[in-house]
Amino acid sequence: MTVDDVPTVNALEQRLFPADAWPLQMFLDELSQTTTRRYLVAETDAGIVGYAGLMCIEPIADVQTIAVVPEFEGRGIGSALLTLLIGEARRRGAGDVLLEVRADNPRAQQLYLRFGFEQIHIRRKYYRDGVDALIMRLQLTRPAGLGTTKADQP
Repeated sequence: MTVDDVPTVNALEQRLFPADAWPLQMFLDELSQTTTRRYLVAETDAGIVGYAGLMCIEPIADVQTIAVVPEFEGRGIGSALLTLLIGEARRRGAGDVLLEVRADNPRAQQLYLRFGFEQIHIRRKYYRDGVDALIMRLQLTRPAGLGTTKADQP
């Protein structure tokens, strides 16, 4: 994601998350913190159809946002963005990747479970409309002998 992408991403943010949308300035602030942040966009001929961001302060990485426009869901865009974020977390030396997901968003929860995330906590009434957030974690460093997950693949 570049500064030039921010107006389009912000418009998508307002459309996709009307109750919890980030203000435009927050995207600009996040992009300016290159030592701890990485933001991506997914583009097609239709333009930007998804975006995602990661904050990493060793040993923890946190998925700040991930979104795909509904018309492009189910095409692997969310998986591709998440794969890139996990790879970035590994490159930056993270041992764990954390994220919050709405308790009423089973599609996103299933994506994270497929990648090996596990629910570790609930933040009650986390979102502005009163919905709980599920806190999920992906452990990037595993004790010897444990199996691999999709997140372990390059």
